[in-house]
Amino acid sequence: MNNESNALTLLLAEDDHGHALLVQECFKRAGVSNPFLRFKDGKEAWDFLSGPGAGIETGKSYLLLLDIRMPKMDGIEVLRRVKSDPRLKTIPVIMLTTTDDPKEIGNCYELGCNNYLTKPVEFDKFSEVIKRLGLFLLIVKVSKIKAA
Repeated sequence: MNNESNALTLLLAEDDHGHALLVQECFKRAGVSNPFLRFKDGKEAWDFLSGPGAGIETGKSYLLLLDIRMPKMDGIEVLRRVKSDPRLKTIPVIMLTTTDDPKEIGNCYELGCNNYLTKPVEFDKFSEVIKRLGLFLLIVKVSKIKAA
């Protein structure tokens, strides 16, 4: 993608270090070279998005990749907070999880997630899913964060 200062920044909240590296590597292989920030749990991600001295910047675009099962604050709670915050609600959120429970998937969509990806156990399948997402990011335009 482009590497200007206004490039889309990918935010990954994933407690499993191996999964986080896999996601980053798959994006790289898909040709996505956007800035990438990783958070080890939901609270860390939420603090970046909203806390005092929040790292999120007005005028920049973000995409949040959110694992559902994380310590301190789960992905569903982060999603709920992001989509209920007037400043953050336009950030696209893609849920990443190992479950394909229709009730959980429905709940995530009701809360406003943009997409839901089940992490296949098989490396090749997971790589293909992330590669497709990376290719999608090369063509999509994401809204910028507005001032509070």
